[in-house]
Amino acid sequence: MTIPQDLRYTKEHEWISVDGDVATVGITAFAAEALGDVVFVELPEAGSEVSAGTPCGEIESTKSVSEIYAPVDGEVTEVNQAVVDNPESVNSDPYEQGWLFKVRFESMPELMDAAAYTALTQEG
Repeated sequence: MTIPQDLRYTKEHEWISVDGDVATVGITAFAAEALGDVVFVELPEAGSEVSAGTPCGEIESTKSVSEIYAPVDGEVTEVNQAVVDNPESVNSDPYEQGWLFKVRFESMPELMDAAAYTALTQEG
């Protein structure tokens, strides 16, 4: 499983791509594989405020329901309606088409790089 080197990661298995003051958020391939077939995605509404480390949505699979945690404090600027309409894209393309939402943030917390995230996924 390839872990993109240019992203940042959380211990909740979310990835973050930063462009200026906007973070694009998704779940990692590791998380998508652990979840199994994703059948439903609930995302925060555009314009809503999210707080780092708190749940802001859900992903439901054939195996379980998992919360989506906000990786940063900020305002949701956009949600990926294509993922809501076609949740399986979280499994098939978690780093591109399967992104979840974008957040305008004021400060970026310390997040894991690809090497640290790889180590996390290899812990027993």
